[in-house]
Amino acid sequence: MSNSNHNPYVLGLEQNQANYTPLSPLSFIARAADVYPNRLAVVHHTIRRTWSETYQRCCQLASALQKRGIGKGDTVAVMAPNLPELFEAHFGVPMVGAVLNALNVRLDAEAIAFILQHGEAKVVITDREFSEVIQRAVRMIAHKPIVIDIDDLSYEGGELIGEMDYEAFIADGDTSFNWALPESEWDAITLNYTSGTTGDPKGVVYHHRGAYLNAISNVVSWDMGSHPVYLWTLPMFHCNGWCFPWALAATAGISVCLRHVRADAIYGAIKSEKVNHFCGAPIVLNMLNNAPDEMKEGIAHQVKVMTAGAAPPASVIEGMEAMGFKVTHVYGLTETYGQCCLCMA
Repeated sequence: MSNSNHNPYVLGLEQNQANYTPLSPLSFIARAADVYPNRLAVVHHTIRRTWSETYQRCCQLASALQKRGIGKGDTVAVMAPNLPELFEAHFGVPMVGAVLNALNVRLDAEAIAFILQHGEAKVVITDREFSEVIQRAVRMIAHKPIVIDIDDLSYEGGELIGEMDYEAFIADGDTSFNWALPESEWDAITLNYTSGTTGDPKGVVYHHRGAYLNAISNVVSWDMGSHPVYLWTLPMFHCNGWCFPWALAATAGISVCLRHVRADAIYGAIKSEKVNHFCGAPIVLNMLNNAPDEMKEGIAHQVKVMTAGAAPPASVIEGMEAMGFKVTHVYGLTETYGQCCLCMA
């Protein structure tokens, strides 16, 4: 040991498949489907899918993308609210080595066009609600990506602008698609863009390792336990929903999807689906505080709420806690995979 050129602890202990696996949140959904195949994973109106079913759909998406020539390093953009299809894209897209770009649905066509061009998106999956914006954006860019529609039957409006809808697209995929973990945990998993308040939107690349670690951090720091029921009030386009799609796979939890953030829908889901976790900006908490009293009645279980950004006023926190909601304040950035600071008070 005294010889600086000799370290017995590295002799014959080089990295290999027996002692090293790249960290990737894709391993979470494989485990959830294997260990908890029949547990509920996704809820959206009448849609109720298990982890086995969700995993198979993610494999189908990956397989269908590969059949269209999509592979490692290619960008797949999704313009959608918090729907099952966007949740599936967090797994299906990287399963084929591609990079997910969840688009901010609040941006105009010019900003979306810049992102599609800058990110070199080869596929755009869009919900009917945003068909007009995507149509205009695609016209503005030099390359023409494959456009696939999400035809959510619970939504009225918009139009189908793609060559086929999402269900038809993944139907061509294999439920037993033989995907693999990334060769390197530093491989890109998603591409996110800042709001562009000081110019054009700026891209931030997440890698598999960071997504894995922040998902686990969510589980530990928020004490989520096993099988949490999570309501999607936080946009999945925002830092990939602060990495909660992957955290929910790690805990074999339930994703309760929500198209629009409205007080009646939130309270309704908390009561009907027994939601016990959700995230939201202080303005969302204020909206819930100011909802009619009769809307708040009938919640007998504790609900954990994570809020980020500027500290919410004390009155807002007091109002939430008076209803039995436990509020945790966090802060983060797009560059830090979402929240990176936690108030433990």
